[in-house]
Amino acid sequence: MLYLILKALMSGAIVAAVSEIARRYPGWGGLVASLPLVSLLAMIWLFVDSGDRMKVADLAGSTFWFLLPSMPLFLIVPWLLRSGWSFAATMAVAIAVTIALYALTFWAAPRLGIKL
Repeated sequence: MLYLILKALMSGAIVAAVSEIARRYPGWGGLVASLPLVSLLAMIWLFVDSGDRMKVADLAGSTFWFLLPSMPLFLIVPWLLRSGWSFAATMAVAIAVTIALYALTFWAAPRLGIKL
């Protein structure tokens, strides 16, 4: 149980650090947010927990394929906010588009021979 709490605290600390950095320096916050820190931690935790290199490889591959449908979110949010949309409406649209793209990825990947 202590191990799980440690993992959660370390992962949460990354999110807190990004928000604090972004509050002061948006560009640096964006850089830190774009780093694959959560993915790297997840791969490390998975390997430590399972010792299975193939599970880590599968996680890394799946992360790549799910990164693609998440990318438009980072274009939609600034565009809508700068166009005068409210924050809540912007988040709703960005999340809805991202969910739709994730669903499309789940549907299309097996048909393209991609294992998720």
